[in-house]
Amino acid sequence: MNVALMHPDRNFDAKPPLAPHTPDLVQDLALDTLVQAMAGDDKFVAEVARAALLGAPANDSATIVHRQQVLADCLAQPAVVRELYALAVETIERKRGHWFGIFLRHPSSILHASVELLRLFVAMLKRLRAIAERDGGRFNSPGFTALFAALRSELADDYIALVERHLTALEFKGGVLLAAELGEGHQGDNYRLLAARRRRSNWFNRLLGVGPRAYTFHLHPRDEAGGRILAELRDRGINDAANAAAQAADHVLGFFERLKTELAFYVGCLNLHERLAALGAPVALPQPCASGTRELRCAGLYDVCLALALGRNPVGNGFDAGGRSLVLITGANQGGKSSLLRAIGLAQLMMQGGMFVCAESFCADLCRGLFTHYKREEDATMKSGKLDEELSRMSGIVDALRPGSMVLFNESFAATNEREGSEIARQIVRALLATGVKVIFVTHLFDFAHRFWEENADNALFLRAERQENGQRTFKLLPGEPLETSFGADLYDEVFGEQQWK
Repeated sequence: MNVALMHPDRNFDAKPPLAPHTPDLVQDLALDTLVQAMAGDDKFVAEVARAALLGAPANDSATIVHRQQVLADCLAQPAVVRELYALAVETIERKRGHWFGIFLRHPSSILHASVELLRLFVAMLKRLRAIAERDGGRFNSPGFTALFAALRSELADDYIALVERHLTALEFKGGVLLAAELGEGHQGDNYRLLAARRRRSNWFNRLLGVGPRAYTFHLHPRDEAGGRILAELRDRGINDAANAAAQAADHVLGFFERLKTELAFYVGCLNLHERLAALGAPVALPQPCASGTRELRCAGLYDVCLALALGRNPVGNGFDAGGRSLVLITGANQGGKSSLLRAIGLAQLMMQGGMFVCAESFCADLCRGLFTHYKREEDATMKSGKLDEELSRMSGIVDALRPGSMVLFNESFAATNEREGSEIARQIVRALLATGVKVIFVTHLFDFAHRFWEENADNALFLRAERQENGQRTFKLLPGEPLETSFGADLYDEVFGEQQWK
């Protein structure tokens, strides 16, 4: 059986290959904070959530809609989803106490362990089917509907009874019936297992009846060599049955592992949803649009990592950049620019991962790759200057870029003077836009931002962090012309006292 809760047509890969820029993306978007909130104390949920978010740009619209539908069911029936996940976890944990495959070398030992494990799996599959029969009618998504339908049809009572009869037969309580041929050198060959003869139902007939002719022999109780020879003959005969039972156990185990993996993502979503609900922070299922449509509209968008760190609902922002490939964000220091940039990046990953987003509404086209280029503080590990390091990272991003990607810049190329930094930023941004890359840029480089403004670029949206006349930040970002000052004096006054700098 396929689980098909993460993809409509294939299994989810919880260990995808990671791109070289992944560590920067994780650091710049504070992705570990989000993953930890999804995981709680479950390290496996953290592993799956991280893989789902980092692999999000590879998902197509069908996968995103499929996950959103499954997620809607999970939000409506959280207790059932958690029960399913707990059952999968319990099955895999109990399996560890039954199966020691690396230590089993003889077919008889493999067969015995496989039969034990299959009996455990049958009991757990019965519980799984019971959940499907009890709660399946409450779920509406194609993913859950198909899964529950398969559990009900493929695990019917007559099928379970047949499996249990086969497992009882494989215990060989009445002995093993084998057939063999005489090979070269009068050696036994082509050993094969036969179905055990049915015993006569009437004990009187069994006592007086005449059975088929047979030749028998008996081993002396102390004949250890003879016992080993018979054990070897038995192992040859049951070898195929042992392999088949082991493969069957592996198949069923694989199903429970896939079920655990795919449910872990949705359990992580439930954990995050509960955390945000406790903070009064809104969430919404986003609207994904086709790649290249240059859609980016939102209302009440906020940085989920900031909300988790503050323990409250932060200020949300809204804007409409539909039809534009460039968003330039300027304005006062500590006015919420970097938080909005991170909120956009996280929302894009969460949307393409099939999750809800942290906003009142969110609509964006799919990006084929998400990259971040944030300023770095100078440290002892740097082998060159900050500007060289920035340009080197930019070169690595360019090598991995393709049309339809998105790049988030945060105070990039400010390690040199205003004129040089602005020219570098301007040339890079124009080249990216010309190749179909969407750019979100937070900057204090006035010459760089204002040049785009003066050109009346229809392809750009300009947002500015709001600052009231008394210097107070509202953390609202509104459409507006870039200003030549970032109001650093306000911060100086706040730290050292008003007008001390004069």
